[in-house]
Amino acid sequence: MKILLLNPPFLNKYSKSSRSPAVNKSGTIYFPLWLSYAAGVLDKEGHELKIIDASAKCLSKDDTLNRIKKFRPELIAIDTSTPSINSDLKFAKTIKEVLPETKICLVGTHASACVDEILPESYFVDFIARREYDFTLRELAEKLNNPEQYGEIAGISYVAAGKVVNNPDREYIQNLDELPFVSEVYKKYLDIKDYFYAHVSYPTVSIFASRGCPSRCFYCMYSQVMFGKRYRRRSAKSLFDECVYITQNFPEVKEILIDDDNFVVDQDNVKDFCRLMIDNRVKLKWIVQVRVTLQYDTMVLMKKAGCKLIVAGYESGNQQILDNMHKGITLEQSLKFNENAKKAKLRVHGCFMVGNPGETKKTMLETLEFAKELRLDTAQFFPLMVYPGTEAYDWAKRNDYIEAANYNNWLTDEGLHNCVLTTSEISSKELVDFCDYARRKFYLRPKFLFMKLGEVLTSPEDAKKTIKAYKTFRKYLFRRGMAW
Repeated sequence: MKILLLNPPFLNKYSKSSRSPAVNKSGTIYFPLWLSYAAGVLDKEGHELKIIDASAKCLSKDDTLNRIKKFRPELIAIDTSTPSINSDLKFAKTIKEVLPETKICLVGTHASACVDEILPESYFVDFIARREYDFTLRELAEKLNNPEQYGEIAGISYVAAGKVVNNPDREYIQNLDELPFVSEVYKKYLDIKDYFYAHVSYPTVSIFASRGCPSRCFYCMYSQVMFGKRYRRRSAKSLFDECVYITQNFPEVKEILIDDDNFVVDQDNVKDFCRLMIDNRVKLKWIVQVRVTLQYDTMVLMKKAGCKLIVAGYESGNQQILDNMHKGITLEQSLKFNENAKKAKLRVHGCFMVGNPGETKKTMLETLEFAKELRLDTAQFFPLMVYPGTEAYDWAKRNDYIEAANYNNWLTDEGLHNCVLTTSEISSKELVDFCDYARRKFYLRPKFLFMKLGEVLTSPEDAKKTIKAYKTFRKYLFRRGMAW
């Protein structure tokens, strides 16, 4: 069967696979991760596939539509996100008008959370594959031409006799080693040079080592909308084998991004992976997302195995705010983690968020001072982004904190994050202005500038990615908001 996996045209370099989809100020453009993993499953079944990532390729609507008409797929899986949903639906309707026999299935975060908003008004949408959809699409393709079997397909929603039918949820994939390497999909169906991460040497590939999260962070789409609360991980051997595959098939790639938040939940498995990398002398650097519960002995082994930088969500410099967002960490843990990371000679990128329950101007300034106190290599500051399906969205909606006419308002005209949250303490403009202010105060310190200059002068790889990111980032770094 001919199957198209589509990230439809919207904004050029729009990262739909990001936890907070937008055009990134640093120029970062994510791989279409979840479409690619699903493509690996479908490829294994022998289907004829094509992946079109219109945002990464900067394709116009006409160019994208022409490619679709030329391929003439029987099934199209269209990725969705909250800021792009109106555009996604409009383009899906255009496809249906041109290829009425083609079945259209929406996937992704927004479609999963908003089934009843989308169906049945969007008559041109045949299915929605909810949550983790790799095996759902596989079964849908198998039964596509037999409508009497649609009721058997766990995880899909569709309209029958004018009513929305929500089949039971599909069980999450327990053995992630079953999934083909996503890097194999990249090699066969994508051009890795279309993608860029500001904190990773270019070119790179992005992979995942786990799904599901045992934490309770009330803002996270991944755990609440897509992959659930139960932690599932790949084996150390599977992850190691993919790293070997990358070195053999992408010789230009010197660093990879392991992009899941929970790679280090099972630290024994992390150590096993590190020992495999060390014992087999695999020359590949890697960057990974972690929690501040990561232990020093694991850090030391990670560094020896090729880990170059770790990305941690500190989120706030106020303990009460951390508790209010159910982050499950303490300021003391964050300080100890940062101290251990520097002792292990690992670089650290810190993530900070403002606008959570209880946030005031005072607590926001505490977060900035905390960020400056930590010995971070880079940092990002974002207002809370609330998305349907999360506790954060329900909290904001319940308290009438969302200021938006429609989902388009989740982005600015440029495609950047737009804060739609105004609480009883802080306006959306104040949240955005503070993030701009915090960014300037963090990055324009003499101490930081001298550190970054040293990196650029001593490492060609660091110089390349820093200059590439700075060219995009500088116009936002020097943008003036309120004085604070």
